[in-house]
Amino acid sequence: MKLVVINPNSTRSMTDKIVASARAVAAPDTEVEGRTAHGAPASIEGHFDEVMSAAHLLREVQAARDADAIVVACFDDPAIGACREVATGPVIGICEAAVKAASMIATSFSIVTTLPRSVPVIEELVRKYGLDHQCRRVRSAAIPVLALEEPGSNARQQVRAEILRAIEEDRCEAVVLGCAGMSDLTEWLSAETGIPVIDGVTVATKLAEALVGAGLKTSKIGAYATPNQK
Repeated sequence: MKLVVINPNSTRSMTDKIVASARAVAAPDTEVEGRTAHGAPASIEGHFDEVMSAAHLLREVQAARDADAIVVACFDDPAIGACREVATGPVIGICEAAVKAASMIATSFSIVTTLPRSVPVIEELVRKYGLDHQCRRVRSAAIPVLALEEPGSNARQQVRAEILRAIEEDRCEAVVLGCAGMSDLTEWLSAETGIPVIDGVTVATKLAEALVGAGLKTSKIGAYATPNQK
């Protein structure tokens, strides 16, 4: 199968990291292609960035018509409904994939994201996905998204420290990483903290393979019908 992983921001180094994480868990017969939303903001940090990235993201979805499935690799799950209208195969947002996976391996989880302004956005998504009763807290490590790309940055240590606080204060049984740019830290953070640390990119990759393997596509009757020509 062909899986297209789209980074909705315009930072190519983050695309490369995301694609590497997807390829690390993909089946041998899964072709993983990465796409960057050129023209979008360099990072998505809040409602404004999300809206400004949407048209560029949708352009990449439309260009990926040969994909069996698409992963939208931003934890805000931007424009997922619109992406599903455009695509034929399954379109998976990494927040939805990660929190639903967390709900199946633990009775409670906390989320560690980047900036404080992302917290209410993610809280709203968790409520939308019906998992606010299992999510103990959405936490911020107080780091800009692009700090995860900077050599010599202490961003990974700040994420680790916030996970340790979540374990102690929230008494959570698992932690979800609330940013695609953290995908390369999953194994290290799990070993460092002794708790299941869940990355949405890897979970979404395996979920996409499962849905395609089951012969499922996006319904085109109702809300996800192909957009009307105007």
